[in-house]
Amino acid sequence: MNDSEPTGITLLWGSQLYGNPCRECDFSWEISAANAVSLVQKLPESYAARLAGATGKETCPDLDWSVSAYVSHVSDNLRIWSERLAGSRLSGESQVAGYDQDLLGVARHYGAINLQAALWSLNWAVAEWSDSIGLALVAGTELHHSDRGRQSTEDVARNNAHDASHHLWDIGRIITANT
Repeated sequence: MNDSEPTGITLLWGSQLYGNPCRECDFSWEISAANAVSLVQKLPESYAARLAGATGKETCPDLDWSVSAYVSHVSDNLRIWSERLAGSRLSGESQVAGYDQDLLGVARHYGAINLQAALWSLNWAVAEWSDSIGLALVAGTELHHSDRGRQSTEDVARNNAHDASHHLWDIGRIITANT
């Protein structure tokens, strides 16, 4: 696995948007790609532990989604990035567009997804993501995102690790607000 330092794009984009470390979840954008991959691979256990005893319907007034909705979003995000990396690696086409996470949540009815189903989906998404990112790292796959610009596979690993870590932090806030 290439464990290069974060590129200027990742540090600039992530740090400007969230701070370094992230102002809320304390994620460091200087994490190595290997550690970012490891963090994502541990998500099923981390999420299951945080959600022990939860119903999935828990909400918090200052957040838009329920616990199950956040788990579903993380799963979808990992699948989307897996697909993007595979598409670029297999076809050589590196252009990728952004997506609207809120519209996807509405289309998939995130609020109605059962927590156990969402956690099952997270397991599957992490396994597929791990395969896709591993192959993309070896191939040196690079994406050109319509909003974020050039992203190496290492950048994608860091971005995805932050998204998942941040939402685990959000879930913690929701669980705390409901106890």
